Amino acid sequence: MRINGLAQPIYAAVIALGFLLAPAAAQAASLLSQSYIAKNELPLGSIVSLEKGSTNQVESSTVDNVNYVLGVIVDAGHSQISISSKKGKQVHVATDGTEQVLVSDINGDISVGDSITASPISGVGMKATGNVKVVGVAQDSFPNNTAKQQSYKDEKGQQQSVKIGDVSALINVTYYYKEPEKSLIPSAIQNLANALAGKKVNPLPILISLGIFIVAMVVVVSIVYSMIRSSIISVGRNPMSQAAIYRNVMQLSALVIVILGVAVGSIYMVLTRF
Repeated sequence: MRINGLAQPIYAAVIALGFLLAPAAAQAASLLSQSYIAKNELPLGSIVSLEKGSTNQVESSTVDNVNYVLGVIVDAGHSQISISSKKGKQVHVATDGTEQVLVSDINGDISVGDSITASPISGVGMKATGNVKVVGVAQDSFPNNTAKQQSYKDEKGQQQSVKIGDVSALINVTYYYKEPEKSLIPSAIQNLANALAGKKVNPLPILISLGIFIVAMVVVVSIVYSMIRSSIISVGRNPMSQAAIYRNVMQLSALVIVILGVAVGSIYMVLTRF
C-alpha cells in the first residue's frame, strides 16, 4: 500500500506526535547520534533515510527510499556522544541504542521482537513482514496508549484508517529476511497451485487436489492397460475383428478424456473455492 500526497492534517498530527516524544526521548539510551542536514522539519521519532547520492542530508523514510534507511530522529541532548555540524538545518539521527520510534499498524499490530521498517507514511514505521531493510526491533507492543486514529487516502484514492503512535525500539539498521513457512507441500507444487488458482492456496486444498489427481491417474492407467491388453488378445484370436477393436479403442479414449476433464475441473474448483 502506498500513499501519494499525504493530507496536511495527518502530516501535522505526525509532527505533533513527534514533538510529544521529547520527554520520553530524554530518558532513552542512545549511545551515539550524528547531525545531518534536513530540508524539512522532522519530528522526534521519525525514521529517516539518506538522500540518494548524499552523505550528509536526510529525509523522511518511506517504502520508496527504505534501502537508504539510516536511523531515527532524536534530541541531541540525551546522547552520550553527539557529532554536530554547523552547516544548514540540523537534525540528530541515532543509529544505535533504544529510542522511541513513530510507528503505525498498517502492516498489523506490532509485538515485542518484531522488526520495524519504513511504511508508506513519511517517517512512520510499520511491522516488517517481508524481505526488507529495517531500522530496529520493537521492545514494546503497538497499538498502545500513544496510538491515535488517523485517516488518509491510498494510491487508489480510497479512504483508509490507521493508528499512529510510538514504540520503544532497539535501533539496529539491518536487513530482515522472512523465514519461509514450514509446510508439507513441496515448493514446486505450492507454486503450481498458486499459479493455477491465481492466489496463495492453503495446504488442505492442495492435498485434496493431489488425491483427485492420483485417483484419476490410477483409473486412466487401468483403462489404458485394459484397452491395450484386450486389443492384443482380440487380434490374436480373431484377426478379422479389427473394426470392432478400433471402435472400442475410440470409446475408451473418449472415456479417458472425460475422466481427465472432470479431474482437472474438480482440481481447479478445489484450488479456487477453498
